[in-house]
Parts: sequence; C-alpha cells; structure tokens
Amino acid sequence: MSLYDKIHETADFIKGKISTAPAAGIILGSGLGGLVDLVTVSLEIPYGEIPNFPVSTVKGHAGKLIFGTIADTNVVMMGGRFHYYEGYSMEEVTFPVRVMKALGVDTLVVSNAAGCMNVKWKVGDIMIITDHINQFPEHPLRGANDERLGPRFPDMTEVYDKALIGEAKKIAAAQGLDVKEGVYVGLQGPTFETKAEYGWLLSIGGDVVGMSTVPEVIVARHGGMRVFAASIVTDMGIREDDNVITHEEVLAAANEAAPKLAGLVASLVGGTRNP
Repeated sequence: MSLYDKIHETADFIKGKISTAPAAGIILGSGLGGLVDLVTVSLEIPYGEIPNFPVSTVKGHAGKLIFGTIADTNVVMMGGRFHYYEGYSMEEVTFPVRVMKALGVDTLVVSNAAGCMNVKWKVGDIMIITDHINQFPEHPLRGANDERLGPRFPDMTEVYDKALIGEAKKIAAAQGLDVKEGVYVGLQGPTFETKAEYGWLLSIGGDVVGMSTVPEVIVARHGGMRVFAASIVTDMGIREDDNVITHEEVLAAANEAAPKLAGLVASLVGGTRNP
C-alpha cells in the first residue's frame, strides 16, 4: 500500500468516529501532557487502535489521539509523539502529521522540551521557534515524491508562520510571559549532547536542541500547513560545573513550566478558524 493510501485509510477510520473536522493539530512534547487539560475532550483513541499508527514508547508520552475543542476551535492533539531514535522510520515519525492534514487540519502547533545553549536563558524559559537547523541523519522527504502530498522541493525559508508568531507574542505580553525567540536544532538522540557538542551547536547558530519537531514540521510545510512551535528549556548544556542531565530532570522542568505554555497555546489555538 502506498503512503497516500495508508494516510487515507487511517483518515477514513478516524472520520468514522468524529463528527467535526479539526482545524488545528497539536503535538505534545515530553512532560507537556498537561496541555490536554485545556481541551474540552470529545473523543480519545489509543494509538494501538488506529490503523497504520506506531505506538509511543517513551515515558511522559501518553500514546493517544485526542479530539475536542479549545474555545471554539476544533482540535486534534497527539498525546505522545514518535521519535526517530525509537527505531521508527521518518515516514512513521511524521505519519500522524500527514493524517492530520487529510482530516482537514490547516495549522500545526508543536511543543517540545529542549536543552539550551544560550547562556542568557535559564531552565523554565519558553522559546518561540523562529527557525531550525536540521541535523537528523535522514530527511523525512527522502525518496519518491507524491505530488498529491506536496511539491518535490518545498520552500523552507519561512518554516514558522510569522503571523502566528506575532499573535503569540501579543498573547504572551498580555499574559505577562517573558517568552524568548530563537533557533531550534534537531538531532537524532537518544543521548543528551556532550559539552563539546553543545559548544558546536551554539557556534552554528542554535539556541536550543532537541530530538524531535524538525521532521514533523518539514512534513507539515510540505503539505502546506501553517506552523507554530515552542520549546521549554529543561536543562542548560552550557555550564561550567559537571551537571548530569537525566530524563527525569527534563520531565520535572517541563511539567513546572507547562502551565505557562499551555495558556499561551490555548489562546493562540482558540483563535484559529474552523473549516
């Protein structure tokens, strides 16, 4: 079965369970599952019940597709994403984004937990992603291109929607949030970076680094979706002391800052128009 046919088989299965098409899609990162509390949930489907879907294996990722509303906007939310380091192919990692597009999603909102290279920032800061540097060893669009899904050579000069960023900054100001703006570097993982790697990532223009987001965003843009993304700084890679970074530490930091990002995302998504 072709990728296009798989996408529509999955989308048709989901359409048989929902009454309204979602306008916005949301992908939750490590420790950010609390964002679902701001959704008026109408349906939850475990990944294991969805045709062609992988199953999330990472602690902090619930593993279900959530449908509901934020304000008056119909949304679909991934409670747990798939990572390349788990052994999934890029097609599997980005498959849910393709399905969202087939369901009618126009706007994708992505969140993640990230290590920080910018010495001016601190753990708990929220960074709006204005650009990214792709350091994954494989590209999600590698291989034959199906023009029904998007162009062979999609433009990536403005990946993150400027209008959405501008609106998010206004919302943050109104909510009293001191948000940062910067560049996200996507690496394969699953190891956290060495001090030398953090230094190199800083030198090439990165502010934060993580193991997700970039593949999903590339596929979203390939499909013509608008994208907004934000990182929660969960650890500082550029430090003089011998700090040891653990996944538990990352989850704790993400959970502490998540309510702030949740409020920002809810207000931003709440203004998205339904089809």
